[in-house]
Amino acid sequence: MKSDCGQLIYDLIAELYPICRSITGDGVRRTLRIVGEHIPLDVVEVSSGTRVFDWTVPKEWNIRDAWIRDESGKRIVEFKKHNLHVLNYSLPVRRKIGLAELREHLFTLPDHPDWIPYRTSYYDEAWGFCMTHRQYAQLEDQTYEVMIDSTLEPGSLTYGELLIRGNSDEEILIATHLCHPSLCNDNLSGVALATHLARELVSRNSGYSYRFLFVPGTIGSITWLSLNQQAVGKIRHGLVISLLGDTGSFCYKKSRRGNAEIDRIVARVLQDRSCEHRILDFSPYGYDERQFCSPGFNLPVGRLTRTPNGEFPEYHTSADDLNFVSPNSLAGSFELLLAIVDEIETAERYLNLKPHCEPQLGTRGLYSSTGGEKDLKEFQLALLWVLNLSDGTHSLKDIETISGMPPATLRLAIDALLKTDLLERL
Repeated sequence: MKSDCGQLIYDLIAELYPICRSITGDGVRRTLRIVGEHIPLDVVEVSSGTRVFDWTVPKEWNIRDAWIRDESGKRIVEFKKHNLHVLNYSLPVRRKIGLAELREHLFTLPDHPDWIPYRTSYYDEAWGFCMTHRQYAQLEDQTYEVMIDSTLEPGSLTYGELLIRGNSDEEILIATHLCHPSLCNDNLSGVALATHLARELVSRNSGYSYRFLFVPGTIGSITWLSLNQQAVGKIRHGLVISLLGDTGSFCYKKSRRGNAEIDRIVARVLQDRSCEHRILDFSPYGYDERQFCSPGFNLPVGRLTRTPNGEFPEYHTSADDLNFVSPNSLAGSFELLLAIVDEIETAERYLNLKPHCEPQLGTRGLYSSTGGEKDLKEFQLALLWVLNLSDGTHSLKDIETISGMPPATLRLAIDALLKTDLLERL
């Protein structure tokens, strides 16, 4: 079953892999149409020029073809053979130039001479090509013809959204970026895993509502937040998912809050499942967690990956291909995400109904006991721990971890408090 699940996720990656995506354009729409064959996705278009906080939705970019041709007519690089060969968001160009000028528009990886780099120019109008350094070293001093058949004109930014309504209006946010072209781990693994997780949750009767976002990196999450400022207050937990198809151990980056419930839940699930993992503190660098966690929102959103961005040589290169991700790793990531969801759904939470200072326990008969003195003190301490941490943001497992008290004693305390006017279960 595990291998079947991983293979299904891998197959979706393989289907999406050839598509040239960017932060706007038909590649994003085609990708969302395929995702929409698996889940009931809403596709949103936001016009170029729309102001979104300090940013502006850019012009839409599309590309049909591109190549470099030498004097003999041989094509040195071709977009149709690999879409990383073109600087993403390149302006249209067709001209003949010498080698010296051509080199000003070329990008390579000298340390990995057989890989093609992934480079972009979203907000600085330019054109260029990416090639292997081996190809670059073989260029001769002659005239070359360069051609990029692209358009950069007013259009729209496109993103996908799915809200799966549960028994509560409080939401769990799952976000992933989909703007990269033929890169499998970054971030088709996130797109495919989010799709299959949503497909699983559509068929469940969940306590929480689940909001899935498939957005272009940075500008997509900024745009969604700008257009949905009234909705963010419903987000109780959130995860940005990416880089989940490689063989590395798991890595969780905390929310800006540092001790949000989602931070505790993910850490506990990783520990309980004996997963090899790292937990990182928040930093304002990375993926879209930095937008959801910006000071004006400060949402409880963390980031889950395997090997983080920039920590593996294949990152943003043609080596991040179908051989770099595996069904087994994808299945393991999917099972971890399900375990996190299950932990969220089954967590017991309580609310102290008289949270202003310590209530009088004696008048409610909570200091009486037929047990020994030691048992009495332990029970009374459990009462105080439960009341102190029952603020709606700590689960019973959190109370167990923080207090260090025996679960059975805490359960006795909760049962006793629920019979009074001091505590209710959420």
